[in-house]
Amino acid sequence: MFVKRILSLLVCITVLFSLSEIKFEAVEVSAQSAVLFCADNNKVYFSKNENKRVRPASTTKIMTALLTLEYAEKENKRVKFTEDMTAEGSSMYLKIGEVLTLRDLAAGILMCSGNDAANAAAITIAGSKDKFGRLMTSRAKKFGMKNTNFVTPSGLDDENHYTTAYDMALLMANALKNPDFVRLTSRKSETVRFIKPENKITAYSNHNRLLSTYEYCIGGKTGYTSEAGRCLVTAAKKDGLTLIAATFNDRNDWRDHTQMYNYGFENYRMKTIDDSEFFIDVPTVGGKDDVTCVSVRGISSVVLESERYGRVKRKIIMDNFLYAPLKKGDNIGKVVYTLDGKRVAVHRITVVNSNNSVKENKSIWESIKGFFNNAF
Repeated sequence: MFVKRILSLLVCITVLFSLSEIKFEAVEVSAQSAVLFCADNNKVYFSKNENKRVRPASTTKIMTALLTLEYAEKENKRVKFTEDMTAEGSSMYLKIGEVLTLRDLAAGILMCSGNDAANAAAITIAGSKDKFGRLMTSRAKKFGMKNTNFVTPSGLDDENHYTTAYDMALLMANALKNPDFVRLTSRKSETVRFIKPENKITAYSNHNRLLSTYEYCIGGKTGYTSEAGRCLVTAAKKDGLTLIAATFNDRNDWRDHTQMYNYGFENYRMKTIDDSEFFIDVPTVGGKDDVTCVSVRGISSVVLESERYGRVKRKIIMDNFLYAPLKKGDNIGKVVYTLDGKRVAVHRITVVNSNNSVKENKSIWESIKGFFNNAF
């Protein structure tokens, strides 16, 4: 009997352990490394070897396109395609002597993953591919990409060209802060009108199939080499929540990204805390007016676990009455939002209109009159 109880207990422990394991794993992917990253709070919601060094292949072009668009914003240079800009692999099919702008090259970089377009942009911006690689790495460090070194603007294999799933998700999050990048990466195709030859107009299709198969996808970049395998970095947005999925050496990348997004959007939600309409009159002592109008103009966005979404509490911390003088913008309290006792957002309460003291607002004649009235 005792032995049976022990065996039964062991079975229960095994079942509980298995259940906890299933819950912890949450998502199963075939990628060598993967990460599900939230662009709104820089948190990781799922990972597999997220800091393992990998070859990024053409997902590199997220950085190449971002830098190209930034430089085009300053000066959208005309670029004449030359022999040293040619490249093997995926191509925009540029011909020597053709002329187009930096923005057009960015379209070729993101849409059809043009290695020729990447080289053309790199040489135009930095003078050489090597110098552009150093520029890319410098920007990566500013983004906090600690395990990344870029060498080629196209992402063709090089033993010194490496990154991690986490770093590439971080790169995508920063790229999404650029409106030109967002517009371009979200398009299923882009038409380029060449400067030379004048009559050349070409439509380039986006290789990111997720734009068509997953309704919340807002962009991304594909990549492949025989050494790197299939690489994919994408972004998706639902109800204000932006998630980024990055997978490397993944034979089932489309499926895995969809699965990660389904997990993320099912278990996490964006809660917007909006106090922009918060106006109240607070009793005031010693002022020209008996009350002072105060407001909270803060808006905060907080990412919460779905099951805890409705448990946010609000507490107003402010005196029951105020003392004049009060100036517009004076901080007189705060609104604190907590979740299970932990602070998640704080908004300041400030004065809307000044309320000077009665004494300060009296004219000189009113002061003299008041003196004589008090004297007699």
